[in-house]
Amino acid sequence: MLSLQAIMDTAVVILNWNGKKFLETYLPSLTQNTDRENAFIVVADNGSTDGSVEWMEVNYPDIRVIEFDKNWGFTGGYNRAFNEIDADYYVLLNSDIEVTPGWLDNLLSFMEDNPDVGICQPKVLAMHDKTSFEYAGAAGGFIDRYGYPFCRGRILSKVEKDHGQYDKPMEVFWATGACLMIRSSLYHHLGGLDESFFAHMEEIDLCWRAKLLGYEVWCVPSSVVYHVGGGTLPNNSPNKLYFNYRNNLLMLYKNLPEKIRSRRLFVRRCLDGVSALVYLVTGKWSYFKAVCRAHRDYRKMKKEIDPSSFSEENNNKGYYSGSIVLRFFLSGGQLTFDKIRREL
Repeated sequence: MLSLQAIMDTAVVILNWNGKKFLETYLPSLTQNTDRENAFIVVADNGSTDGSVEWMEVNYPDIRVIEFDKNWGFTGGYNRAFNEIDADYYVLLNSDIEVTPGWLDNLLSFMEDNPDVGICQPKVLAMHDKTSFEYAGAAGGFIDRYGYPFCRGRILSKVEKDHGQYDKPMEVFWATGACLMIRSSLYHHLGGLDESFFAHMEEIDLCWRAKLLGYEVWCVPSSVVYHVGGGTLPNNSPNKLYFNYRNNLLMLYKNLPEKIRSRRLFVRRCLDGVSALVYLVTGKWSYFKAVCRAHRDYRKMKKEIDPSSFSEENNNKGYYSGSIVLRFFLSGGQLTFDKIRREL
């Protein structure tokens, strides 16, 4: 059993922006399945205008609310919240998450038993179909040589049913920001989330930087949560597409080793160009403009970045040296994680 003091130092922090409906729906499961004598819950509000703060004051007066004057994004909101919270462990939890019994204890036990693990996540299933993995997190995240992320349980558009096939803990490359536990000392040592990202890809960048320091990232499937997904920006949003394209390029520029950075980014930019042309030909003008804008802003922003020195020979667990996009299309869209497990 964990000591009371160990569990007392865990802060579960929900970053909220106009998510009152999610708080109403999913905060009850969090309070019911989290021993609040052994952990504490905080709602950090990013300048909501939907009455979220007032609703919290009436319905959960015992839960601390940190109010910000505006929407600082996922990155800025969490960084500002954690600057005001004292705990040994932080949990980043989306407002559209339903937790299950034992979700937090299982994550914490794993971290306590494995001091080399800096970050971990639960198994994430879809709220709309609780027998399927959720797109954004599934059973742990991976990345290919060109920066395309995929998951154990979801490769590109193919999402698997959960049959218990990924119920063993596994070291991965990245953990989903929808529900991520991190040692607070590591979070602050890394300088938190990169605020230039604002939203999307920031958790992959955070995990990558943690790996550079020698920490491991794991998925702990004995902890289970259900995720709605797309709560802030829907999957068909050109704005979401913009952040994903821009931030993926920034992440690669920051973390790839200098000897391969230029050629990898050249290939990735060509691939992005192909996708932009597809959007143009198919009449998706707003998507085409989002990709172009992402590349324009990336070129401006990279001038302010001091790249790190990731090595493919070190800290590369969960890094796929091939092209997941090519493998996926050669499989006719039927590629599953089990078919490439041994290559990771």
